[in-house]
Amino acid sequence: MYLLGIEAFLAIVQTHSLNRAAELLHLTQSTVSYRLKTLERELGAPLVQRSKGIPTITLTPFGENFIPIAERWRALIRETEMLRANGPQISLALGGSNSLNTYLLPPLYQALSRHMPQIRLRIRTQHSEDLYTALERREIDAAFVRRELTVPNIAVEPFFEDDMVLVRPPTPENIAVKRVTPGNLKGGDELYIHNRGWGLAYQTWHDRWWGPPYSARIQIDGMGLIFALLQNSSQWAIAPRSIAGMFVRSGHCIIQEISDPPPPIVHYKITHKYAPSTSPGLIILEHYLKGLFPERQSPI
Repeated sequence: MYLLGIEAFLAIVQTHSLNRAAELLHLTQSTVSYRLKTLERELGAPLVQRSKGIPTITLTPFGENFIPIAERWRALIRETEMLRANGPQISLALGGSNSLNTYLLPPLYQALSRHMPQIRLRIRTQHSEDLYTALERREIDAAFVRRELTVPNIAVEPFFEDDMVLVRPPTPENIAVKRVTPGNLKGGDELYIHNRGWGLAYQTWHDRWWGPPYSARIQIDGMGLIFALLQNSSQWAIAPRSIAGMFVRSGHCIIQEISDPPPPIVHYKITHKYAPSTSPGLIILEHYLKGLFPERQSPI
């Protein structure tokens, strides 16, 4: 595809003006216009609506739909140029959901960054559903997600089981208690974390003890905020041990075991079914996963 035309088109998308696009690219307006028309001829459809006397450029419906394609194409071209410039090099593109990339996977990424010979490593953070899509498009080599979905051409395997624990403020009365019965906790004191990735089994366990989550006075949808809101000894929350452990080390909370705990949360590794098994990047990834998560379950 005509790269110069794609650059011109994306500059127009960014500036909404042919003149400002030319300034952005350090070209003349006529050159930008020529490159855009050449790209349109190649695609067989207009990308912008042309109206005399209107300074702001509007995209056609085809142009709007072409934006993500143009961005991906430009990224691929740039990666190809970097690959050519750097010579033979192992590359690995990984994705992870926000909580996994923040709390669980940094040791993996650190190990990969220290690997010799050096790996050209790219990491993206997205929702689980978006990572399945990115993998199906071959935009990434593997991803780590909290949800198991049935998607054509995607292989799913569990790679880590995360126990759920009780987190409390580090007050003297809480530090003295190591194990808690769920029935002794008041639902009104809960800081309820709304997370679909924890699954139906966790929600069923939670509702058996405290009823629907709307009884909780405080509800949040992210883990980071929970530790800022734990302020008095009666407050509590349920969290994965991998996340809670990080905040224990920083002194923000303590962990108490639950006498009747919920089922562990399973995190998944996903790859493309038709990715070559001899891919150097995937082989190296598997090596470090075995070292960091030695008790991984067998592939599905």
